[in-house]
Amino acid sequence: MTQTRLADVIEPDYFDKYVQVKSVELSRFRQSGILVDLSSQLFPQMGGTTIQMPFFNDLTGNSDVVDDTQDLTINNITTGKDVSVKLYRAKVFGSTDLAGDLAGSDPMAAIANRFAAFWVRDEQAVLLNAVKGQLGAVTANQLDITGLTGSAANFDPHSFIDACGVLGDHQDMLAGFAVHSDTYKVMKKQDLIDFIEPSDGGEEIPVYQGKYVLVDDNMPKSGSTYTTYIFGPGAVAYGKASPKVPVELERRALIGGGMEYLVHRRFICMHTRGVKWSPQVNIPAAPTPTNTELADSGNWTRVYDNKLVHAVQFKHKLG
Repeated sequence: MTQTRLADVIEPDYFDKYVQVKSVELSRFRQSGILVDLSSQLFPQMGGTTIQMPFFNDLTGNSDVVDDTQDLTINNITTGKDVSVKLYRAKVFGSTDLAGDLAGSDPMAAIANRFAAFWVRDEQAVLLNAVKGQLGAVTANQLDITGLTGSAANFDPHSFIDACGVLGDHQDMLAGFAVHSDTYKVMKKQDLIDFIEPSDGGEEIPVYQGKYVLVDDNMPKSGSTYTTYIFGPGAVAYGKASPKVPVELERRALIGGGMEYLVHRRFICMHTRGVKWSPQVNIPAAPTPTNTELADSGNWTRVYDNKLVHAVQFKHKLG
């Protein structure tokens, strides 16, 4: 049998672009508009581990009463800044020649074909950990009904309205939310989900109270407590960039009778607008944070007015 080598089927530059494109196609979070791609702003250059994202604060105060005996007061506009953190991630998959020979097909070809789906799952795990930590620092945007008695602790149309309502007059900015599949099952039983067909003719999209529903079993679940995240369009800034060597192929002739590796590296950023990375002492332990460090609310600080952070953390039980 003539074994196809990895170098015969992978061209590094093309492979990196292919994986990035396929990742976009596969990610419901990006399709929903919750994530906004700000790669050019988040990665203007590769130096450093954080990214400064300055913004103007809103205009404040009351209007002046005009009096021809007094001059009008000149007011200024103030500024602030988000600080997002770069994440440097990599993954290596490999296979021996013998494994392919015995399987009758090429494992490395399968690895190459499935890398995009791997990154989608990995990035969604990064996103959920980052949002957990970032919203944990915005206490005004949290609703926890799990301590209530009986059905009052459960997800239902009324409690969902209450969760959206924590943003007050900005609640109409919320356009989609992510739930665990257990929560989604309860929603379907309530018979309040509509389905719309996307313009590209793809899979129908569930809609609940006019908001897109994203189902992910990586959503936080602890015992009988579930966490649902509700987002506005562009609530999370997403960015990606390629390091010096994004894709690398290697063959080791003496290991296992012959072995090949495919290495894929990337810089990414997942950042809820309105908070800043302000890590505790000795965080991160490595050059860039782990998912666990991202999920720690002690490493984040709110910098926007809470109503301008268009995301809500809703903790509930299920009936």
